[in-house]
Amino acid sequence: MSSELVRPLRSKLELALDRLRPALIADGGNIELLDVSEEGTARVEFQGACATCPAQSATLRLALEPAVKREIPELAALVAVATVVRPES
Repeated sequence: MSSELVRPLRSKLELALDRLRPALIADGGNIELLDVSEEGTARVEFQGACATCPAQSATLRLALEPAVKREIPELAALVAVATVVRPES
């Protein structure tokens, strides 16, 4: 996928994630799109309660990725990056 195609894919992904965010926010979390590769892989970061949720992987694979791929079939994959969670002081 050329870099000219990455920009529109990123825009589509942001819109798709905006439709999914209310469910994550309702549980105290969120998701941020970090980048999209030329191969069509999107890297995301879970935030808030989602960053430490034990169901994070299942949420990504069973809910978020299929929903986004239905809207954006050219997406190869959604990949979560590790979130650094700092203890509260």
